[in-house]
Amino acid sequence: MSFQVKEPVLIIGLGGAGSKLASEAKKSLNSDCLVISNDEKDCTSEESIRVSTDSVVNPSVQLIRGSTYKVSDEIKSKISEYSTIILMSNLAGKAGSAIAPVVSEICKESDKGLISFAIMPFKYEKDRIFNSGISLKRVREDSQCTVVLDNDSLLESNPDLSSKACYEIANSAIMHVVKSLETSEMSAETNILSTSKDDQNIEDSLRDSLKMLYENAPPNSIKRSMLYVVGGANIPVGVLNSITNLTSGIVNESRSQVDMESTSNESKVVMLSSIQGMTKFDSYDPLGSIPQENTLDWETPDCSIDCKLDLYQLE
Repeated sequence: MSFQVKEPVLIIGLGGAGSKLASEAKKSLNSDCLVISNDEKDCTSEESIRVSTDSVVNPSVQLIRGSTYKVSDEIKSKISEYSTIILMSNLAGKAGSAIAPVVSEICKESDKGLISFAIMPFKYEKDRIFNSGISLKRVREDSQCTVVLDNDSLLESNPDLSSKACYEIANSAIMHVVKSLETSEMSAETNILSTSKDDQNIEDSLRDSLKMLYENAPPNSIKRSMLYVVGGANIPVGVLNSITNLTSGIVNESRSQVDMESTSNESKVVMLSSIQGMTKFDSYDPLGSIPQENTLDWETPDCSIDCKLDLYQLE
């Protein structure tokens, strides 16, 4: 089953990374854009919602999430005019992991078509892994289609890359998928986005993309793979045919899309693979294996709220 994008479309960017992705995606789809963040520097445009944490300088994920619920009516009002919501978030950041589950929950309650793009943290960002895992789980439950890009697996495949270079490659891969939303189908389930660094031949790029994919999910969980070939106009047809046949032999079903309009002299592969079953992100939450029906506190994400209780310390 494929995800159907229906107009009008609103792109929502969360936090610093999400707002940059959303503003770039807005140009590609010629759609409206909304930025939601607890950082005033991200809310420079007219179409933005500031999540206030009052006087707290370094708020926790739970505090930002609790503060987001205070502006939930404003978010619901902003999305009411749209049929499809595209959510951009970096779940490695506080703003992304805090706000994403709240926005996805509002979209589900408002019966909006939701496609979510989520960037996962590096392995060395140990303090962010747990929050990113539980946020992703909730976003997946609320979304018709979820696209996940894992910074850590990109770095594993290319250990010589800097974190800044990984961010640039990840953002570029997401934009290729966003640009294709008007012309290609996407599976209405969890999708893993994988790619490679620049300055490689097309066969090496495909190899690195597959390696990145298999670090996120076992081969038998991959049900379908969409192949985007960047700079396709500069690649020999025989090479395109060989990598398409190779991909078809690895996954059960494969479709290829060649970007013939690309003016770039460089060429690389971006893969979007639909997954059924467990991924490595399920292990980010140690309690994630507990079935939802056996979980008491699933309905509302963990958040901090100020109850204004006048409690005194007892000695």
